[in-house]
Amino acid sequence: MRKGELTRQAILDVAVRKARYSGLSGLTIGSLAAAAEMSKSGVYAHFKSKEALQRACMERNAEQFIDEVIRPALAKPRGVARLQAIVEHWMSWYAHPGGCLFLAAATEFDDLPGALRDLMVAQQRDMLDSLARIAATAVAEGEFPEDTDVFQVSQEVFGILLSYNWMKRILRYPDAAERAWAAFNRLIDSHTD
Repeated sequence: MRKGELTRQAILDVAVRKARYSGLSGLTIGSLAAAAEMSKSGVYAHFKSKEALQRACMERNAEQFIDEVIRPALAKPRGVARLQAIVEHWMSWYAHPGGCLFLAAATEFDDLPGALRDLMVAQQRDMLDSLARIAATAVAEGEFPEDTDVFQVSQEVFGILLSYNWMKRILRYPDAAERAWAAFNRLIDSHTD
């Protein structure tokens, strides 16, 4: 990677950490320059506009999600073990200081038309599709019945994860993880009986 690309990557890592706290709307070239200990013109040279910065930040967050959640899960055996692994890694993802940027973006852009909302929706769909593909491996491995609606499984797992995040981060319930795993295990059992 060239020096300019490395610098851009380092700036985006700071941007993701900052946006987890302030949201994407609170992310500006000036505030990012201060956090990255750079000049405004140095940050501007990489992004040219607030929207370009926000988009790049969302894309970098997705890359980090793939590295921290998807890839480790895909290293597990196909089927239920892989589905369990993605849930485990996803729950760890929610523990990032400042929270989950995907959820922040969904809240910020859900009713706003435009390119950032379109990217947010595409990223949310990608996450659901990843869960559905992993559930499909459980069908292919004979762990789930052939007629399993893998998108329904995906939606239910996603719901468990969202609920876990709410119970853990917002309400600070000490048993949030145990309850999430109980819900996940009931879901798995409903497909393996």
